Amino acid sequence: MTLAATGSEPSIRSRHAVGIWLLSVAAVILAMITVGGLTRITGSGLSITEWDPILGAIPPLSDAQWHDAFAKYQRIPQYIRENQGMSLAAFKGIFWWEWAHRLLGRLLGAIFLVPFVWFAWTGAIKRSEWPRMVLLFALGGLQGFVGWWMVESGLEARVSVSQYRLAIHLGVALILLVAILWTALEYLRRPLGAIRIGAAHAGWAGAMAILVYFQMLLGALVAGLHAGLLYNTWPLMDGRVLPEDAFAQSPWWLNLFENPGIAQFDHRMLAYVIAVVAVFVGHGARRRNGWTRFSGLRVLNVTLLQLFLGIATLLLQAPEFLAAAHQLTAALLLCTAVWHVFELRYAESA
Repeated sequence: MTLAATGSEPSIRSRHAVGIWLLSVAAVILAMITVGGLTRITGSGLSITEWDPILGAIPPLSDAQWHDAFAKYQRIPQYIRENQGMSLAAFKGIFWWEWAHRLLGRLLGAIFLVPFVWFAWTGAIKRSEWPRMVLLFALGGLQGFVGWWMVESGLEARVSVSQYRLAIHLGVALILLVAILWTALEYLRRPLGAIRIGAAHAGWAGAMAILVYFQMLLGALVAGLHAGLLYNTWPLMDGRVLPEDAFAQSPWWLNLFENPGIAQFDHRMLAYVIAVVAVFVGHGARRRNGWTRFSGLRVLNVTLLQLFLGIATLLLQAPEFLAAAHQLTAALLLCTAVWHVFELRYAESA
């Protein structure tokens, strides 16, 4: 009989298996974020102009099908205004990026659903935990819908997707990533109970995770506005603290979201704030032991790496490899910060 049938508590081994599965799901989400970044960087996100969750998994298999897909792309503003005269071979190059991104999304659904059914049937996931897993699956489905909603914004009048929808798409993906990671840690670490920690130290760790999340949303605005291709100097912006025409748009607050120079300025300033917070997190971690110390120091280490990648990406005018590495490292920093918060909240016996 299964554990679900007998009502017995799942063993540590079965709970660890669930945790490893969830970490694998988180790894796929990280891959999706990376491929999604490359899809945006290469201008490939609008190459597939239809959303077909089932049959869309099959790419064009004949020359006629390729010409049909290309003909649909030729009707959208991006082709008409920017890629007029593109060859079929060049179209295939951008098509495969978007197709791979969508395929990862479909695989993510299967990688989550099939093992969940198995773990639920065997009792490794208790019945009381099923609603949480269903919610995570629904959040993944929402992310797929938001992705198409984002693509739609670039099919009628724009030559690229809305920076607002791009930020929302990334934001939902990051919430899903954090939720999956936290759940995985609960299964893997089997915390024995909450520990007492100083309010200031706990605050720095939580603030770090929140700031990194919003920094990534700012990064999406920078990407959507192509602001990374402007002011490619550091530490000043072409010799200025503020970019030229910083508040040229009216009303003034619109510049925060639609002025490329201000978007990059905000992204820079928040990076400095995050660096300071990371120093406090690392300093606090040095006074602790075990995984709490290790995770806190990794927050500082990954922050320093991310700062280096960000500056290099800016100075070199956002080459594809560096821009993708910058986005992936940002997601890893968010994961590391969340891991440190978890370790502060729960402690295993020495």
